[in-house]
Amino acid sequence: MARESIIARERKRERLVAKYATKRAELKAAGDYQGLDKLPRNASPVRLHNRCKLTGRPKGYMRKFGISRVTFREMA
Repeated sequence: MARESIIARERKRERLVAKYATKRAELKAAGDYQGLDKLPRNASPVRLHNRCKLTGRPKGYMRKFGISRVTFREMA
C-alpha cells in the first residue's frame, strides 16, 4: 500500500489540473507561453500518474480496470 501522503499529493495534482484546464487551453491556443510559465507546475496534466484506486500502487496499473495487476490477481 502506498503512503497516504503520496496518494494525497496525487489527488492535489488532479484538483489543480482540473482547476487550470480551461485557462491552460486558452493560453495555449493564444500561444502565450509566458502566461503558461506563470501557472503552477502541478497544473500540467503531464505530471499526473495513474495509481491503483484500492491500494495506490503506481506500477503495474491496468487502465481498463483502474487497479494494479497485483490487486487484480488477488480479486481473481
